[in-house]
Parts: sequence; C-alpha cells; structure tokens
Amino acid sequence: MEDQTLKAASPVEAPADDAAENCACRHKHREPAEYDALIRRLNRIEGQVRGVRGMVEKECYCTDILTQVSAIQSALNAFSRELLSNHIHTCVVTDIQNGKLEVVDDLLSTIQKLMK
Repeated sequence: MEDQTLKAASPVEAPADDAAENCACRHKHREPAEYDALIRRLNRIEGQVRGVRGMVEKECYCTDILTQVSAIQSALNAFSRELLSNHIHTCVVTDIQNGKLEVVDDLLSTIQKLMK
C-alpha cells in the first residue's frame, strides 16, 4: 500500500499527480511562502488526527479525546481563515480589477458555507 501522507513538495511539483491535472476544478498558483505555510498547517492537523486515532485505539477517556478533537477543529478553522484571506488578497482582488464582479457572489457563497 502506498504512503498517503502529505509531502511538502515544491509549488511546481504540487499538481503532479494525474488526478490533480485532470480535475475539472479551477487552479491557483501559490507563491512558495504561501504554499509552505498551508502545507505546514495541514501536516500539523494530519498529525493531530493521527494522535486522536491513537487515543481511540488506546481507549483513552472520552473527554480527553474530545479536547483533542476541539483542537483539530480550531486548527482547521485557522487554516480556513488563512486560505480565505489569501484568496481575497489575490484571486478576488485580481478578478475585481479585471471586471469579473461575479467573484463577489462566489466569495459570499464561500463565506456562507464556512459559517455553517
């Protein structure tokens, strides 16, 4: 079985797998500093999730596990806030400058999804 862990590949290598290249989703080039910061956060979250799995396997007390789950949720929220901020400062600003005002509706829809 192939290792499925996140690897901190360079931004040029990031979409190298066939699924990423052939997906119907939009793409965004990220500067190395932004890419590295996001990957670091995701790696940390991935480690936290593995830690919770270990706690379940070791039959740890419920509230101890719930405390760690809460920390993971906070970390995911922080990741989302950082990604949203980057999105607004780059994609949204660029689209507005290019007259693509529909990006505002897309942004509002994204924020509504995040606030559920």
